Amino acid sequence: MTTSDTGAADTGAADTGAADTGAADAETADAGRRTLTIDELAARAGVTVRTVRFYGTKGLLPPPVIGPRRVGHYDGEHLARLALIEELQHQGMTLAAIERYLKRLPDDLSPHDLALHRAVVASWAPETVERVTREELGRRAGRPLTDEEVERLGAMDVVVPDGDGYRVDAGLLRLGVELLDVPFSPETVLAARASLLEHSRAAARDLSRLLRDAVAERDARDVRSLSAHMHPLVVQALLTTFQRSLREELREWLAEEAGTDRDRDGDGDEDADG
Repeated sequence: MTTSDTGAADTGAADTGAADTGAADAETADAGRRTLTIDELAARAGVTVRTVRFYGTKGLLPPPVIGPRRVGHYDGEHLARLALIEELQHQGMTLAAIERYLKRLPDDLSPHDLALHRAVVASWAPETVERVTREELGRRAGRPLTDEEVERLGAMDVVVPDGDGYRVDAGLLRLGVELLDVPFSPETVLAARASLLEHSRAAARDLSRLLRDAVAERDARDVRSLSAHMHPLVVQALLTTFQRSLREELREWLAEEAGTDRDRDGDGDEDADG
């Protein structure tokens, strides 16, 4: 949160007032989803409770669902939207510009869609590696991390031991912590990471070669300017292409599975008739 926000942030107590409107009866609809208190949301996002409330009063975050004892409950959409807001601020955008950016997004975006937007925005900036203590690592992760989980994050190159602390890329840490909770073995996650690295580097080499050939005759300053302009466009194109390709692969796989199930049912009927 910028220094200009501090005065307005004192109005954070209005979080409950802004959230109260029509939210009291929505708790039941959200019962099947995992919810977070404002303290848990702030910890998971690596910001302060005051910042969360400030974004709420500015309309950048939707109001929480109000439960018993007037406690606000937040979900994955709030967390993903908060991460996107923080990334936009990290890029130097003002709150007014962030508000305009968010208003242009469709209303029905899922946490997954918001994470893709954040990934595109994050690609605009160079890597920012920080050195943190073990205690700070848990705070940045939004929850306590076991020694085994820290080792798994290290295997994914999300954190690197550095003396009595760790070097960590804050953007990768969020992704790494989420991967800790997926129902796959560490070996599967690492194999997927290796596959993504291999193919993304191959795509980067091919695209770099094409761009070098296209700008071979241009001045060096023009090349740098064009590269900076093309970077987010290329990343967004890669994300979109990969997302569509993965959807097609899953669709074909599910169709094959459905066909296999039908064949099994057919064999079962023939055996019954015999």
